[in-house]
Amino acid sequence: MKKKFILKGLGCANCAARMETAICKLDGVREATVNFMTARLIIEEEEGQMPFIVQEAERIIKKIEPDAVMKKA
Repeated sequence: MKKKFILKGLGCANCAARMETAICKLDGVREATVNFMTARLIIEEEEGQMPFIVQEAERIIKKIEPDAVMKKA
């Protein structure tokens, strides 16, 4: 399953790359991409773990970019 999100307040491309790398390492994530230009995050999961993945992705985003907010696209 794929889910798309908008990242409000995403400040820099380096932060976007760090977010992408960290989210890709989460258990159950098949693929994650963060596009700085469009401020979009796309997460593709493997095994029905999306609620856990979304929660952890939000935590990662807040840690890297405290002012950023993740919203459903």
